[in-house]
Amino acid sequence: MPTRSPDEIRASIEQNRAELGHSLERLRGEVVRLTDWRTQLRLHQQEAMIVAGVAGFVVGGGLAALGAVAFGRRRKKQEPQNLAQALKAQLAETVASLGNR
Repeated sequence: MPTRSPDEIRASIEQNRAELGHSLERLRGEVVRLTDWRTQLRLHQQEAMIVAGVAGFVVGGGLAALGAVAFGRRRKKQEPQNLAQALKAQLAETVASLGNR
């Protein structure tokens, strides 16, 4: 194994330091680029909109479920079977609303 002179070792150390400095500068640039959320949002706008929509749907559904548990569910009105029943139900609602005035 050939031995290196002290000058060769010093030169090698200096070269390694310079390479390390360049590598750190490149790394800093990459970190800044990857952590810039505005640029990332601009680049991935469609994906962000999908995630926001899903999150809104989940949060809205969760709030609706909590409201139903806290305040009770409303009963569904029974659908009329024919036109006569529909007219009778409509008339009853109209009379009731006039009576509440």
